[in-house]
Amino acid sequence: MRAQPSASHFIGGAYFDDTDGPHLESRYPATGEVIAALNGASDATVNAAVAAARTGFKVWSATPAAERGRVLRRAADLLRARNRELSVLETLDTGKPLQETLVADAASGADCLEYFGGLAATLTGEHIDLGGSFAYTKREPLGVVAAIGAWNYPIQIACWKAAPALACGNAMVFKPSELTPLSALKLAEIFKEAGLPDGVFNVVQGFGETGARLVSHPDVAKVSLTGSVPTGTRVAETAAHTLKHVTLELGGKSPLIIFDDADLENAVSAAINANFYSSGQVCSNGTRVFVQKGLKERFLQRLAERTAKARAGDPLDETVDTGPLVSTGQFDKVMGYLEAGRSEGARLVCGGGRLDVPGLPDGLFVAPTVFADVADHMTIAREEIFGPVMCVLDFDSEEEAVARANATEFGLAAGVFTRDISRAHRVIGALHAGTCWINTYNLTPIEMPFGGYKKSGIGRENGHAAIEHYSQIKSVYVEMGDVESAY
Repeated sequence: MRAQPSASHFIGGAYFDDTDGPHLESRYPATGEVIAALNGASDATVNAAVAAARTGFKVWSATPAAERGRVLRRAADLLRARNRELSVLETLDTGKPLQETLVADAASGADCLEYFGGLAATLTGEHIDLGGSFAYTKREPLGVVAAIGAWNYPIQIACWKAAPALACGNAMVFKPSELTPLSALKLAEIFKEAGLPDGVFNVVQGFGETGARLVSHPDVAKVSLTGSVPTGTRVAETAAHTLKHVTLELGGKSPLIIFDDADLENAVSAAINANFYSSGQVCSNGTRVFVQKGLKERFLQRLAERTAKARAGDPLDETVDTGPLVSTGQFDKVMGYLEAGRSEGARLVCGGGRLDVPGLPDGLFVAPTVFADVADHMTIAREEIFGPVMCVLDFDSEEEAVARANATEFGLAAGVFTRDISRAHRVIGALHAGTCWINTYNLTPIEMPFGGYKKSGIGRENGHAAIEHYSQIKSVYVEMGDVESAY
């Protein structure tokens, strides 16, 4: 089983290799098999990618916006035409079930390219009447954008960053996670085939050092990161030295509040999706599930019954809905949290350990796990686990639920389940979170801005809001009369 690309990097419209960079491997998490071996970028390769982006930017920023939009829409069509091929590659790289990647990865990327492709020609300024004179504004690109992706949604994240950046006329150097290096290269191929000028979208591989070189590079105007809070803090600190524009989409420990009057089956479905989809490796997951006491035991019983139906196996089998974690390091981290939950006194409802899958003895599978009677001070209730681990906490009143839900350094997402629509809006209004849902969870249409409050990030991805983070306003005053002076 191999998915070896032609070379490790894509720079200036062509594949490029770098024998001076560090070695990295992509492994299929279901078997541990190496599917690709690549080289990370040396300093010279990073410099070459940024130089190519600067050259590409001169061409692309001068391209009419309508033509930029057509290129993005052609790329969206190519993504959709190759969705199965790309989905298989994403499954091999991440371990996520193919039934997920077919609908949630390249497909979401195509939606994003199409949306911003349609928006490109509308990114106009405004005319300001000042009586005898007037002013106008122009929306201009920033320059070279360095984008750093995460391993849970590799091609989706690449598209979510590239689409608004390219629509505004910027060029990009994209660094995928070292754990999932492959699909960004395919995206670069597709952009070239769609007519994107050489150098406008470049891919460099590497570890944290490569990302740090991009963030500190003097010719990079903006950095967009999807990652952890510690990584985001370091990126923001480094970018501050040269006052780069920064967008940070970071971690979360999001609350999902379920009131007594909620539809039980819908609430259970949402809790499953908010904790076990992609084996729990989703930043916006609602991992603190607050259930009002009158519904708690019925909720737990139904949750256990339905979780028992999860089907683990080879992620390439479309009947499988539960895949492995992405890496040994992530597996060990999640196993440590499972032990912490037990040792701190949480009640284990189901799961709680490694999941043995016939025929896949080396697979990094963790059983979908539910802890009940979780207290706010417990480690599993405070820290982001990024695995299939649900914490169920009970509450009495609306006021209590809101206060406890907000008692966290994170603020990425939140959800509320209730039949009382007034209460739903009231609670959502009181929650300190940037992306919220009522009577559903984790739906992220491209038209809706996505991002967090507090330590969960800065800026927004998707929707019209993303344009503000990839462009700048130039104001022009036009004097129609004479100019007076004191002498």
